[in-house]
Amino acid sequence: MEFRVERGVNLKENHFAAEVVARRDVAPDLWVVRVRPEKPLDFRPGQFATVGVLVGTKMIERPYSIASSPRESELEFFLERVPEGQLSERLHELVLGNVLYVRKATKGNFTFDDETGHKTHLMVATVTGVAPFVSMVRTLRLGENAGEPQAGHGVFLLQGASRSWELGYEKELADLEHATRWFRYLPTVSRPQEDVTWERERGRVHELILKSLDRFQCNPSDTTAYLCGHPGMIETGKKILRDAGFALDSIREERYWVPNPTS
Repeated sequence: MEFRVERGVNLKENHFAAEVVARRDVAPDLWVVRVRPEKPLDFRPGQFATVGVLVGTKMIERPYSIASSPRESELEFFLERVPEGQLSERLHELVLGNVLYVRKATKGNFTFDDETGHKTHLMVATVTGVAPFVSMVRTLRLGENAGEPQAGHGVFLLQGASRSWELGYEKELADLEHATRWFRYLPTVSRPQEDVTWERERGRVHELILKSLDRFQCNPSDTTAYLCGHPGMIETGKKILRDAGFALDSIREERYWVPNPTS
């Protein structure tokens, strides 16, 4: 693959060029994009990559959680178009064959807990906050398919959205649930009046946490909880988990933005 950089632009050595090779529109403001970097990117499931586009000689970039597994040759992102967003508007315009840029160094501590010995994992996400969890469960599944032991983990993923078509990975995650004994997926929508064909859980995703702790036998002493996405959900979810007996070091969080204190 040949990458072209605008004349006069000196691309920093800490970026890879990446070609857009697939795109799936989920909603008018949500889409999944796959890119093929010129060289493999080293990361752990749950980490984020800094993605950018060139505007003239200026690189506009921001971090996005990686939805693909490190075992895949391409990178995948679940993106939301932010009105008047400097980067998301431009990313939304990209079509197959276009090029964006990815920093070579990935970052983030929001990774799968394979250190404490906990065998149960409760994951809670809002909309695009499911991306790091998709990376984690894909990695577990690909390892299992390669004959690696699954190590007895139980993974339970709760995802909330306003409407079902915003869930992004519902079919893939539902198929994974049917194909495995170690994974369960529980989606919910908070605006069922706008989604009349939806027949599963209704309400905000944090409302499912207590029910799921009991349903999936998530004992605080043997469970790591992960919260990703909307900061309001994270604050509420963390309080629910703390009240249920979870220690702070058994709760991992990834906020997708910081609320404006004046709003």
